[in-house]
Amino acid sequence: MRQIVLDTETTGLEVSQGHRIIEIGCVELVNRRLTGNHYHQYINPEREVEQGAIEVHGITNEFLADKPVFSQIAAEFVDYIAGAELIIHNAPFDIGFLNAELQRLDAGYEDVDKTCSIIDTLVMARSKHPGQRNSLDALCARYMVDNSQRELHGALLDSEILADVYLLLTGGQTALSLSDHDSSNSSGTSLGERLRRLPADRMPLPITEPSADELAAEQALFETMAAGNGGTVLWREMFGSK
Repeated sequence: MRQIVLDTETTGLEVSQGHRIIEIGCVELVNRRLTGNHYHQYINPEREVEQGAIEVHGITNEFLADKPVFSQIAAEFVDYIAGAELIIHNAPFDIGFLNAELQRLDAGYEDVDKTCSIIDTLVMARSKHPGQRNSLDALCARYMVDNSQRELHGALLDSEILADVYLLLTGGQTALSLSDHDSSNSSGTSLGERLRRLPADRMPLPITEPSADELAAEQALFETMAAGNGGTVLWREMFGSK
């Protein structure tokens, strides 16, 4: 299953007022694993970026002056997302802007929500956590996703963060993105096998028993994971938990 986690930045909040997209960031998931096949593009919006928007994402008019306009990147972007399931936080906002950009071209492009299925993680989070804050930052805090580098909003960074949040929302654990190159050497020896062959004087490693507070925190995390995965936590079933 191919999924694309997508985010945009814009010149302002209201597409009905003629505001435009200035950045698109996407990361690809295949079978819940990050593939490294990302899409990222800054776009000249052919209009001024509002000061309030600049204060959110930090993207200035001067920076965008030499970037391609949407018509120059449309075909590549449409090909990238074609047939995928799009994962977006507050999807109506991004889809509204994307559809407006495609319609503006008058080139026969269909609306994004007609060519791709859409998952809105804001709707999903509100269903799971009613009455609570469900912004991306709030979800990062709730699911312990590191967003410490997120001083300003950025489409690619936000999509990478949202990918982690989505995997935790839907399955309780994020998927490793290790490639075959990462997990084995040129002779085909697995990472686990190489670890077992470490010199004897480097094993065994010291074992530190968790404190009562750490065990309680672990149990709370498992309960959160189980709630999003039909009562199952793969890690606990495989390795057990104190």
